[in-house]
Amino acid sequence: MVEWLTVISIWLVPVTVMMILIVAIIRKVPAYEVFVEGGKEGLKMSVSLLPFLLGMLVAIAILRSSGALDAFISLLQPILSKVGIPADIAPLAILRPISGTAALSVTTEIIKTHGPDSFLGRLASTMQGSTDTTLYILTVYFGAVGIKKMGNALKVGLIADFIGIIVSVIIVSWLFL
Repeated sequence: MVEWLTVISIWLVPVTVMMILIVAIIRKVPAYEVFVEGGKEGLKMSVSLLPFLLGMLVAIAILRSSGALDAFISLLQPILSKVGIPADIAPLAILRPISGTAALSVTTEIIKTHGPDSFLGRLASTMQGSTDTTLYILTVYFGAVGIKKMGNALKVGLIADFIGIIVSVIIVSWLFL
């Protein structure tokens, strides 16, 4: 089975590219010119995303380096302990909807400190996979295409993140405690 998956993974991209080129030839589409045009559009899109991305990264850096995140977590610690959520996981729960990179750095710190097979390591990994970067997605992608009204998408995304965090704690506690 593993050998079969290895063969598929090795050949998947080249076969896909070859199929695209064959379809382009059959339909008489100038594949190279279309590829270059797509590259130009992708570059323009990347440049238009930079201000949104930069603003988000600066805001996260200020939040972490100013100590505001730590102060907020210390305020939440009594509530979290009553509910059974470790305070060490709170920074991940707070940062995950904002930035995947910041959340990944928190996950890495948790795993380095407590180990990958510890309760916190498993919880951080599960939480990382069960939630998404809602604010980042809304800021960057909605901003890039000019969508101004994102209230419902924000509500649904944050509710999904909250549910992902709670269910992560419940399942990891149930399986590993």
